Amino acid sequence: MASQFKALVIDDERPLRAVLRTSLTARGFVVEEAGSGEEALEILGHRKFDIALLDINMPGMGGLEACRQIREIAPQMGIVMATVRDAEADMVSAFELGADDYVTKPFRFGELIARLHAVLRRTDPTEAPVKVLRTGNLEIDFERRSLLRSGGEVRLTPTEFDLLAMLMKNEGVPLTHAKLLSSIWGAEYRDELEYLRSYIRALRKKIEDDPSQPKYILTEPWLGYRFQNPFQTEVTDSEQ
Repeated sequence: MASQFKALVIDDERPLRAVLRTSLTARGFVVEEAGSGEEALEILGHRKFDIALLDINMPGMGGLEACRQIREIAPQMGIVMATVRDAEADMVSAFELGADDYVTKPFRFGELIARLHAVLRRTDPTEAPVKVLRTGNLEIDFERRSLLRSGGEVRLTPTEFDLLAMLMKNEGVPLTHAKLLSSIWGAEYRDELEYLRSYIRALRKKIEDDPSQPKYILTEPWLGYRFQNPFQTEVTDSEQ
């Protein structure tokens, strides 16, 4: 993946914006700043960006309203919300309004970079379709609709395969309950939470070493699920 992505940092705290601009620039991003939702919308009216880091708690136009309006004018741009709060209502609302991911302040820079790149992988229109995806000891073949775990075939039902395929294609990015349900089963199932949970339990039994302590399919409290590679070395702040 190319490193020259354009990022818009939207936060009312000038010192934090300066730190993020310096750090992200050092990682290859082209960065602009906005001190409010209103300023961000003005900038986005003239220039395109690949991703925005948007504070959820700002004076004037709040982050949630800014997210809604940004999504309307930039439907393909990634949006990662930043918040000091870890409230259920905030996170659910942000995803319903079009956010792709979130980080909770204070966040580690390594975690932020990982979240930004995970969203960029999903939203990058130049990414070629993947036929086979390997993550950890799992290998999924989208054309043959097969799954290998440590080289051995794992039998999945058609619905289990579709659910796992969607999770793996969006590695590192949380997918909401409603998004998974409507995408795999249809819009009429978007509120059938227990239905989804039963399939997640079945998948975990087939791909996890210990289904009670999952390493691949992680629960995002209140929101949904996130697929991750448990063998991938985490990027830390010391690696900046």
